[in-house]
Amino acid sequence: MPTRHPYPDPDLQEITDRNRTARELIATFARSTATLKDLWQHVTTALQDTPVLVAEVFRLRAEISKYRLSRANLIAAMRATLHADAEGEHDPLSYLRNELADQAGHATPNGPNGAA
Repeated sequence: MPTRHPYPDPDLQEITDRNRTARELIATFARSTATLKDLWQHVTTALQDTPVLVAEVFRLRAEISKYRLSRANLIAAMRATLHADAEGEHDPLSYLRNELADQAGHATPNGPNGAA
């Protein structure tokens, strides 16, 4: 069952487009009102932060997705372990042990004591 987020994901492309439009408008205003050029430069400098922030949001989204997948895989392994235990399997912890080893990047142990 997918988890609903308490906040909507912003449309980062739309934000980037509006930012570009705003910078273009400010450049036009700065050319037409030379006396306010310094003021417009402050606004332009502030708007230049947006692309950096958008890139950081993309990076964080990718990182969160990775952690969500890792968590989902661990939960699935835990459920498989509990089900295997209820079914009386010889080594029910193997599901959890294998997932933990996969996430750690280690060779997957086969035996109950971690022996291959």
